[in-house]
Amino acid sequence: MTLKAHILTRIAQNGPMTLAEYMGECLLHPALGYYTTRDPLGAQGDFTTAPEISQMFGEMLGLALAQAWLDQGAPAPFTLAEPGPGRGTLMADILRATRSVPGFHAAAQVHLIEASPTLRALQAEKLPHAKWLDSVDDLPDAPLFLVGNEFFDALPIRQFIRHGAGWCERLVGTDGDTLTFGLGAEAPQPALAHRLTDTSDGDLVETCPAGAPIAHRIGSLIEQHGGAALIVDYGDWRSLGDTLQALARHETADPLADPGGADLTAHVDFEPLAQAAPCAHSLLTGQGVFLERLGITARAQALATKMQGDMLDAHIAAHRRLTHPKEMGTLFKVLGLYPKAANPPPGLEPAPAR
Repeated sequence: MTLKAHILTRIAQNGPMTLAEYMGECLLHPALGYYTTRDPLGAQGDFTTAPEISQMFGEMLGLALAQAWLDQGAPAPFTLAEPGPGRGTLMADILRATRSVPGFHAAAQVHLIEASPTLRALQAEKLPHAKWLDSVDDLPDAPLFLVGNEFFDALPIRQFIRHGAGWCERLVGTDGDTLTFGLGAEAPQPALAHRLTDTSDGDLVETCPAGAPIAHRIGSLIEQHGGAALIVDYGDWRSLGDTLQALARHETADPLADPGGADLTAHVDFEPLAQAAPCAHSLLTGQGVFLERLGITARAQALATKMQGDMLDAHIAAHRRLTHPKEMGTLFKVLGLYPKAANPPPGLEPAPAR
């Protein structure tokens, strides 16, 4: 059975499904889901992430985490974690960049949070000494230094369209053998009560039910035991508008056309993540500004002295792609989480006290 046939049957039996339910099936169905059946990354896949663009990305993040670790007194042992680690490239770059930080590797216990058996196998090739977890809930009670790059954008979302003082949820239904979007009945949504002040009739607002609990768990560990988190993703502060997108072979696609055959993501609303974390959080900062503050241009220039020709051209293009405002520099944002009694990780500024 195809995933589309499975979804059509489910809708026929139970009625239209929420967008979150649809995304969950498409991405993580145990036998037919997008992430459970393939390696989606790189030129042969459907998309490319920052760690795959250049080693400099992981180097900068790794050194920022290591400095935060030193600033907090170099606690040992500590958890070095990454949810949604892809091929393991980012964590491998972090570990390589931090080899010369005294005591960092001896104290670090690497934990990867990954649902895909396919990606776990790829990660094990680069990170054979890592421990794999199914959920952030399984992270140990210890100081936590975590990096999450393009993790929250893949969590299932729900969409609501404002109608007066109520909201109609956008649902996935059917028209014959075709999947279609429709609207549920108008109903109050207590979780969106605060959005009645900054939206109008017809506006679409997205929520991510899984995001806040994950941020709460990460923030709780950091506040209780020390640590820091760098959350890097595309999105902004407070959601407005339809940002659901499907990507297949590096091209945008219809999210309903090929369930399980395309990556489904949405822009991250960083506001509820920051509010859910019971620790301090930084100002939301553009990826380009963040990387420049950490010294990526000096690192790029040092690496460039050993390059020429096509390799040098690719290197210059990678630096631009990561930092330039018209590339990933502004679209992607960085949110730092850290203990209330500590300073934010390097490259970030504290948000005003709540």
